[in-house]
Amino acid sequence: MKILINTTKSIEDNATHYYDKSKKAKRKLEGLKKAITISNNKIKNMEEDTPIEKIKYQDPPEIKWYMKFRWFISSDGFLCIGGRDAPTNEIIIKKHTEKDDLVFHTEKPGSPFFVIKSEGKTIPQQTKEETAIATASFSRAWREGLITTEVYSITPEQVKKDPGLHKGSYMIYGKREYYKPTIKLYVGLNAENYIECSPVKKEFLLKQGGKVSETAKRIQKSIMVSHEIKFPLDDIVRVLPGDCSIF
Repeated sequence: MKILINTTKSIEDNATHYYDKSKKAKRKLEGLKKAITISNNKIKNMEEDTPIEKIKYQDPPEIKWYMKFRWFISSDGFLCIGGRDAPTNEIIIKKHTEKDDLVFHTEKPGSPFFVIKSEGKTIPQQTKEETAIATASFSRAWREGLITTEVYSITPEQVKKDPGLHKGSYMIYGKREYYKPTIKLYVGLNAENYIECSPVKKEFLLKQGGKVSETAKRIQKSIMVSHEIKFPLDDIVRVLPGDCSIF
């Protein structure tokens, strides 16, 4: 920084001159800071008050039969469905599991039964691994904050309803194939514009902990802005694994 000294004035006069200039500069800086704060507040209010509410949004796609369960479409295009509770576990095993499908469950209690719908095709390893992740992530392990939990797969013939078992509970017989998946879920729109929560990468990566209602609101608003589709908040909450937040 250069300081010019007026040789026709005394040292005191020069010092007074620069002191006055510094006070003016300080006042201008404070005024600039206030203007920036006001502008930022206006931008924030514009975002919150939202012109997005004036947009005419598309309706969400029509609900499909499997959306009353946990579900996702694997990277290989296979439909994978899972129970939400004991009654839906029972329905999936009794009514929606066929001979060539593959059934998943965690080694620990508190898990959905997940089923890969094979439709007569060979199930790829990647779909198996994704379903193992979903089974673990939608189990009790999510709310317990675990990073992983052991999952196994079996054929439908190995799942037996022995006398005396509670609704949604089954005995498993025979050899099991084991997986040790990392608990991880994404949420966002899939190729058909359905909101989907799954191990397949999407717009938002979820983490354990946080308020599910706040997370659902954030997801809803983002989809409104980026896709101009307004999903009911309850529909978003329904696909989430429980209390969660976004990375």
